[in-house]
Amino acid sequence: MTPTGTGLRRGLGVRDAVVVGLGAMIGAGVFSAPGPAARAAGSGLPAGLAVAAVVAYCNAMSSARLAARYPASGGTYVYGRERLGPFWGHLAGWAFVVGKTASCAAMALTVGAYVWPGQAHAVAVAAVLALTAVNYGGIQKSAWLTRLIVAVVLAVLTAVVAACLTSGRADAGRLDVGLSSGADGVLQAAGLLFFAFAGYARIATLGEEVRDPARTIPRAIPWALGIALAVYACVTVAVLAVLGAGRLGQAAAPLADAVRAAGVPGLVPVVRAGAAVAALGALLSLILGVSRTTLAMARDGHLPGALAAVHPRFRVPHRAEAAVGAVVAVLAATVDVRGAIGFSSFGVLVYYAVANASAWTLSAAPPSRVVPAVGLLGCATLACALPAASVAVGAGVLAVGVAAYGVRRWRAGRRGA
Repeated sequence: MTPTGTGLRRGLGVRDAVVVGLGAMIGAGVFSAPGPAARAAGSGLPAGLAVAAVVAYCNAMSSARLAARYPASGGTYVYGRERLGPFWGHLAGWAFVVGKTASCAAMALTVGAYVWPGQAHAVAVAAVLALTAVNYGGIQKSAWLTRLIVAVVLAVLTAVVAACLTSGRADAGRLDVGLSSGADGVLQAAGLLFFAFAGYARIATLGEEVRDPARTIPRAIPWALGIALAVYACVTVAVLAVLGAGRLGQAAAPLADAVRAAGVPGLVPVVRAGAAVAALGALLSLILGVSRTTLAMARDGHLPGALAAVHPRFRVPHRAEAAVGAVVAVLAATVDVRGAIGFSSFGVLVYYAVANASAWTLSAAPPSRVVPAVGLLGCATLACALPAASVAVGAGVLAVGVAAYGVRRWRAGRRGA
């Protein structure tokens, strides 16, 4: 339970919660993920998108059921703790905080690369500090800015889809669905695309800041996921029709290359600006989610207790937000974290595996267990299908978290003795 007088302000309705989720899902991933996914799956890219969507749907439904029952900050950290035990909650929280902190730095560097390539690290640090300040001012300010970002990005994506599909260079023959790279390629593409869908977790981690969470969260998560899936499907079809799977797989900036190939080079600067804005939106939403999970873990003693403080005026976890912002700023200033995206995907899939296992315990009735069972199996399959380096690094970092939990329990036992 949240200590009296330390709760966060409940200011978000269904629409705001949907926007927060979309700000994370329709982020920089839509401008970059189709390329590596096409490289992995080839003509099986649409199949990879479908697999990612099915796993994301199962995870979303499990998260929605759990969030309605446990409307507190922390998301799956709280669900694992309450349904499976403290260890599983700690494992989920560790996977989320570490993986998403790396994602924050990657999004910040994406902003820098698009805005000022020669000074990408400096721009990234400035973006992190600015968005941390926005979050510090309260959840309503964050939701308002996210709404503006989502509107801009959707407008840019609409222009891209229209330019591609109405050009004379779009060819329906390039949309033939096959398995040119085999089932392994499809699964790896699904794992990469799933990273872009994972933003609905942000709605669950904000469970302590939505009004009437038992009603709001189960409505907001499916809406956000459905809109994001429709956007990704439209963008995938449009760029495939113009570039084909081969050229798309080699594209460093898939959407910019697609509009250029469609004969609309004047739209390229707009796409670059849209990518920068999308990365800002994803970064804003990520900082929100990581700081709330940090707050929940600090409340339970898994992280320093000072991080559990809530600002008396703004009713936000200001110390957790400041700490997350500082760590991300240091990473953005000193490290190239593009290689951490695979690890982040691994951490996210572990996080949702715990969520599905937690949802399994909500009911003994077989029909209600189908969704979490499919979600759990899907998360495990996609995690194992990721590149070997990502799996190895992810497993190593999770092992560090397990060791930290063991040391904490050992010290607690010594104090009790």
